[in-house]
Amino acid sequence: MFEGPLQDVIDEFSRLPGIGPKSAQRIALHLLNEEPEDIERFQSALGRLQRGVTFCRICHNISQEDVCRICADSNRDKSIICVVEESKDIQVIERTAEYRGRYHVLGGALDPLNGIGPKELNVTPLVQRIGGALPDVALGAKGGGASLGDADTPAGGDPNGADAAETGNAETAAVKTDVKTDVKTDVEYDEAPEITEVIIATDPNTEGEATASYLGRLLRDFPGLTVTRLASGIPMGGDLEFVDELTLSRAFAGRTAL
Repeated sequence: MFEGPLQDVIDEFSRLPGIGPKSAQRIALHLLNEEPEDIERFQSALGRLQRGVTFCRICHNISQEDVCRICADSNRDKSIICVVEESKDIQVIERTAEYRGRYHVLGGALDPLNGIGPKELNVTPLVQRIGGALPDVALGAKGGGASLGDADTPAGGDPNGADAAETGNAETAAVKTDVKTDVKTDVEYDEAPEITEVIIATDPNTEGEATASYLGRLLRDFPGLTVTRLASGIPMGGDLEFVDELTLSRAFAGRTAL
């Protein structure tokens, strides 16, 4: 244990995700030996992090401007939206250089055990971007409601949950005429491009699968809209003996012809 400001800095770095006590100590000792101008530049960058970072009013991606660089890019395909959980997921997809559409950041995934339902995510802006309105029955009540149950029920599960989802879908399709609805929102759009496909790219875990299932049922009745899910299977360079049963079964289900 060090004393004074050095230990305070080590403690603060230890609070960051992915940084343990030893890593925090190495970083703090490194900063202790840095030149004063380097420390000032580091402090200035941290200060700008709070003041200069905002969220895109269209896709909710982290941005420096009112509209992020991806949504402002006229060369991107405006008819396709890839739905991700966090902004960091966009960086991963962009590195592949395979996708040229736009994104929508949910801000997390459905997690009823921790009180995260559709109202805590950017679900309403997503539906509005497609050109519809999200009825209250689809959002459900915070901490309860039918939608959380629907999110936990996989497709083909509880028939009562399926009926409730279909009712919500029917109402959603019925109001797909005007973005100006009674749903409270401060999101405004300069244009309303025709959306033809929504790609759900949530994480392949329990919360991500529940979110994908919920969004799939919510959006499937929009006329002319295709809802797809990223494929999953055996990773490149992997060995079959180390692949879990669920991943292998999905690889069989999603096999392609050569």
